[in-house]
Amino acid sequence: MTASRGDRAAPPAPEGHWEVRFADGASAKGWENLARQARENTYRAWTTLRTEPGPTIETPRHHRLKGGLAHGTHRGHTCEQWQIEVAGGGRIWYLLDTGRGTCWITFAGTGHPRATDRH
Repeated sequence: MTASRGDRAAPPAPEGHWEVRFADGASAKGWENLARQARENTYRAWTTLRTEPGPTIETPRHHRLKGGLAHGTHRGHTCEQWQIEVAGGGRIWYLLDTGRGTCWITFAGTGHPRATDRH
Protein backbone atom coordinates (compact mmCIF):
# COMPACT_ATOMS: atom_id res chain seq x y z
CA MET A 1 0.00 0.00 0.00
CA THR A 2 1.56 3.28 -1.10
CA ALA A 3 0.91 6.42 0.88
CA SER A 4 -0.43 9.41 -0.97
CA ARG A 5 -1.52 12.97 -0.31
CA GLY A 6 -3.88 13.23 2.64
CA ASP A 7 -2.95 9.82 4.13
CA ARG A 8 -1.99 9.58 7.78
CA ALA A 9 1.70 9.22 8.53
CA ALA A 10 2.27 6.35 10.94
CA PRO A 11 5.33 6.84 13.10
CA PRO A 12 8.08 4.24 12.90
CA ALA A 13 8.24 1.85 15.83
CA PRO A 14 10.56 3.01 18.59
CA GLU A 15 13.14 0.66 20.07
CA GLY A 16 11.46 -2.33 21.70
CA HIS A 17 8.12 -1.84 19.92
CA TRP A 18 6.57 -3.77 17.05
CA GLU A 19 5.87 -2.45 13.56
CA VAL A 20 2.17 -2.65 12.66
CA ARG A 21 1.46 -3.12 8.94
CA PHE A 22 -1.44 -4.14 6.74
CA ALA A 23 -1.09 -7.48 4.97
CA ASP A 24 -3.39 -6.31 2.16
CA GLY A 25 -5.69 -3.54 0.98
CA ALA A 26 -8.82 -5.16 2.42
CA SER A 27 -7.40 -5.10 5.93
CA ALA A 28 -6.44 -1.43 5.52
CA LYS A 29 -9.96 -0.54 4.40
CA GLY A 30 -11.46 -2.59 7.23
CA TRP A 31 -9.20 -0.76 9.70
CA GLU A 32 -10.57 2.59 8.56
CA ASN A 33 -14.16 1.35 8.96
CA LEU A 34 -13.36 -0.02 12.41
CA ALA A 35 -11.70 3.25 13.43
CA ARG A 36 -14.80 5.20 12.38
CA GLN A 37 -17.04 2.93 14.46
CA ALA A 38 -14.82 2.53 17.54
CA ARG A 39 -12.11 5.19 17.43
CA GLU A 40 -10.81 4.90 21.01
CA ASN A 41 -10.89 1.10 21.09
CA THR A 42 -9.09 0.90 17.74
CA TYR A 43 -6.40 3.21 19.08
CA ARG A 44 -6.03 1.04 22.20
CA ALA A 45 -5.72 -2.05 19.99
CA TRP A 46 -3.02 -0.33 17.90
CA THR A 47 -1.13 0.51 21.10
CA THR A 48 -1.38 -3.13 22.20
CA LEU A 49 -0.10 -4.29 18.81
CA ARG A 50 2.90 -1.97 19.18
CA THR A 51 3.77 -2.95 22.74
CA GLU A 52 2.41 -6.41 23.64
CA PRO A 53 1.00 -8.24 20.62
CA GLY A 54 1.56 -11.74 22.05
CA PRO A 55 0.56 -11.46 25.70
CA THR A 56 1.67 -14.10 28.15
CA ILE A 57 -1.81 -14.16 29.67
CA GLU A 58 -4.53 -14.31 27.03
CA THR A 59 -7.98 -12.83 27.64
CA PRO A 60 -11.33 -13.40 25.94
CA ARG A 61 -10.76 -10.10 24.08
CA HIS A 62 -7.12 -10.74 23.09
CA HIS A 63 -6.03 -14.26 22.28
CA ARG A 64 -4.39 -16.55 19.79
CA LEU A 65 -6.74 -18.11 17.27
CA LYS A 66 -7.24 -21.85 17.39
CA GLY A 67 -7.39 -24.80 15.00
CA GLY A 68 -6.82 -24.07 11.33
CA LEU A 69 -6.72 -20.34 12.10
CA ALA A 70 -3.87 -20.59 14.64
CA HIS A 71 -1.27 -19.89 11.95
CA GLY A 72 -1.08 -17.89 8.77
CA THR A 73 1.53 -17.18 6.14
CA HIS A 74 2.78 -13.82 4.94
CA ARG A 75 5.62 -13.41 2.44
CA GLY A 76 6.66 -17.03 2.89
CA HIS A 77 6.80 -16.91 6.69
CA THR A 78 4.39 -18.92 8.83
CA CYS A 79 3.36 -16.99 11.93
CA GLU A 80 1.01 -17.31 14.88
CA GLN A 81 -2.34 -15.63 14.23
CA TRP A 82 -3.97 -13.59 17.00
CA GLN A 83 -7.20 -11.69 17.52
CA ILE A 84 -8.19 -8.54 19.39
CA GLU A 85 -11.89 -7.91 19.91
CA VAL A 86 -12.24 -4.17 19.50
CA ALA A 87 -15.98 -3.66 19.99
CA GLY A 88 -19.01 -5.94 19.73
CA GLY A 89 -18.39 -7.86 16.51
CA GLY A 90 -15.39 -5.70 15.55
CA ARG A 91 -12.17 -7.68 15.34
CA ILE A 92 -8.54 -7.35 14.32
CA TRP A 93 -6.67 -10.47 13.23
CA TYR A 94 -2.92 -10.31 12.83
CA LEU A 95 0.11 -12.46 12.24
CA LEU A 96 2.87 -12.18 14.80
CA ASP A 97 6.06 -12.13 12.71
CA THR A 98 8.70 -12.46 15.41
CA GLY A 99 11.55 -12.60 12.89
CA ARG A 100 10.70 -9.16 11.53
CA GLY A 101 9.23 -7.67 14.72
CA THR A 102 6.06 -6.94 12.75
CA CYS A 103 2.34 -7.48 13.27
CA TRP A 104 0.73 -8.06 9.87
CA ILE A 105 -2.95 -7.15 10.07
CA THR A 106 -4.79 -9.78 8.02
CA PHE A 107 -8.33 -8.73 8.92
CA ALA A 108 -9.91 -5.69 10.49
CA GLY A 109 -13.61 -5.11 10.44
CA THR A 110 -16.75 -4.09 12.25
CA GLY A 111 -18.36 -7.52 11.91
CA HIS A 112 -17.32 -10.93 13.15
CA PRO A 113 -15.00 -12.61 10.58
CA ARG A 114 -16.78 -15.26 8.48
CA ALA A 115 -13.74 -17.53 8.57
CA THR A 116 -14.55 -18.47 12.17
CA ASP A 117 -17.89 -19.91 11.02
CA ARG A 118 -15.99 -22.68 9.22
CA HIS A 119 -13.87 -23.70 12.25
